[in-house]
This record gives sequence, structure tokens and C-alpha cells, in this order.
Amino acid sequence: MKKKIAILGSTGSIGKTLIRILKKDKNNNEVVLLTVNKNYKELIKQVKFFKVKNIIISDKKSFLITKKKLKNYKINIYNDYKSLDKIFNKKIDYLMSSITGVNGLEPTLKCIKFTRLIAIANKESIICGWNLISQQLKKFQTKFIPIDSEHFSIWSLLHNSEVSNLEKIFITASGGPFNSLPFDKFKNIKKKDALKHPNWKMGSKITIDSATLMNKVFEVIEAKKIFEINYSDIVILVHPKSYIHAIVKFNNGLTKILVHDTNMKIPIFNSLHNEGNKSIITNKLNINILNNLKLAHVDLKKFPVINILKNLPTKNSLFETIIVSVNDSLVKLFLNEKISFLELSKYIIKFINLNEFKKFKLYKPKNINEITKLYDYVSSKVISYVYNKS
Repeated sequence: MKKKIAILGSTGSIGKTLIRILKKDKNNNEVVLLTVNKNYKELIKQVKFFKVKNIIISDKKSFLITKKKLKNYKINIYNDYKSLDKIFNKKIDYLMSSITGVNGLEPTLKCIKFTRLIAIANKESIICGWNLISQQLKKFQTKFIPIDSEHFSIWSLLHNSEVSNLEKIFITASGGPFNSLPFDKFKNIKKKDALKHPNWKMGSKITIDSATLMNKVFEVIEAKKIFEINYSDIVILVHPKSYIHAIVKFNNGLTKILVHDTNMKIPIFNSLHNEGNKSIITNKLNINILNNLKLAHVDLKKFPVINILKNLPTKNSLFETIIVSVNDSLVKLFLNEKISFLELSKYIIKFINLNEFKKFKLYKPKNINEITKLYDYVSSKVISYVYNKS
């Protein structure tokens, strides 16, 4: 029987990687839904290849163009996620949620009840709305697999092990393009320098997050929520080659290390075939890297945003939404060359330490609307401040 699959965000980097995997095993998979925001050209190619019957296009203009271009095809084309009940008459086997940003939270929540397994590659959904997601997962008995290479690695290492047996989790960071750059050179960093990640090919936003190491702040928050552990039990280690993705130390004396190539195809493939009944061709074990791991603690002078982790609330709160919004807004300003690289980290710390925002550590997210309203308010405040200052 064919595995029924849906992809939220099918034209992003994660979505396209999954599409390439599915193309190699087309006869055993049926793609029942694809969704995009604007990239209708890529979507149409995917639709025709897999003969997809249902698509959602969030952007109104792109939606209208697609309807016109596919008018002779028997395809259900929707502009929002209100028609999911029409699309799914029973649970599908696998759903990938890879819509970027806070906008990915609502579709993720809406789709959980329609799938037996959901793979989530959207950091913001987990960081801002994990308590809402976990409620839905339990309610509809939907299995969850995280797709970030670090969290997928932790999930794999914990397979059949109780979280209570954990002693420490070590998440690795490449250090981005500036790991070996002397701090006195940071004042000269340009946008083009920050966009040159040494190991991964990613979108511009996540690449900048990697350059500041803000992505590791987010990954620690995710790990704390997903695996229900304390922040004090998670350690970041700089590993320039990005070959080791996670190390888990157990209280029985065992320590497990997971390595794989710097290729998101591997966690995506294994989430799709989590039963372990499929194989994938990968590179041979790289002994040279294993003999020269160069693991090190983070240089807090170069990457001060890591200090954010010292004062985070222990329970799910709206403060995490503030952190995401502040960072998103400032990364946009940096990419638009309105602030410098040093100012980027400086402003992140400045804004999340405002008394106005600290109070949100006490409030647990109640619904999506509360999260999105706060996100928009914070974003507006950050952008207004920077523009007025300049």
C-alpha cells in the first residue's frame, strides 16, 4: 500500500529535499497535499510530477495565477487551511511541516489531527507554541519527529531510552563563518561575509542566525521543550566540521554520539522511513574528521547571544515569542544593511532585557492569536526603535 504524504512548504529547502527523496520512490508514495506561499512555478512542477489532487497557496496573487494555469487539471486549489476537512477524509501516514517562521504554527496545529506522524522542521512553531502542539499530539495520538539535524539526532539516540536516564545532552555548533575570526575583526563584518556558511547551504535568515549562533539558542530552547529536560542539562559545543550532531550522556555511564554528513536528506529520509525498512546511499565514515573533532566551548565574547540561555523561564511562556520576534526583526534589518553585525547581537540582548518584555516570562501561550499579536507588536517596536535611532 502506498504511503500517503502531505508537505507544508513544499518549495522551501526542506520541502524540496523531501520531494527529491520521494521522486526516487514514486511508486510507493502518494502525495495528497502540497502547500506553498508564493512559489507557484515550482509547485506546478511538483503537482504534475506526482499528480497531486490538492494544493494550498497562501498568497492571493499566486493562488489566482495557479488557478488559471491549472484550469484544465482536476485539482482542488485552496487559498487557506480552512478546507483541510475536505482534503483528508481519514488520517494520512506522514506530514512534513516546513513552513518557515511563526506563520508555520497555525498550519502545523491544524494538520496534526489528520496524520499519524508529523515531522516538524519549523523552529518557531516549537519555540513559540510547543505547549499547543503537544496538546494536539496527545489529543489525536499523532507521533512527532523533529527534523533539525541536532534534535533528530537526539531523538535517534534516545530511541527506547527514558529521558529520566539522561545526564547531559551536547548540541554541536559549527561556529558559522566567524568561528576562527579574531574578535577585533568583527567590526568589519559585512552582509556578504555573514552569508558564507562554511558547511551548510541554507536560506539567508538561518545563515545569519548561524553566524551569530542565535540558531543554537533556539535549538537549546527546542531541545528543552521537546525532550522535557532542564536548560542546565544541555551544553553547546563548537564543532567546525558539523559531522557530529549530538552527544547524549546517560546516567548509566554510557555516552552515545551521532554523526552524519552535512546533508538534511539524512534526517528527512529517516523520519519518512522511521520503521527502518529503507536504505540510502551516503558517504563512507570520515575517519579524518573523527580524528580531528576540535570540540570546544563557545567563545562568549564573539557570540554573546548564548548568554540569553542563562535567564530563560523554565516553563513554556510568551517570552520565547518575544525572543523569536526580536531576532527576526533585527536579522531583517541587518540583511537590509540598516545595522551592523555587532549591533545585531547587541540589540538582540538589549531588547529581550527590556522590563516591558520580561513580564511575559510569567504567561503561558493560550492560543495562536495571542502569539501572533505579540510577535507583530514586538517586531513593530524593534523596527521603529532602530529606524528612529538612525
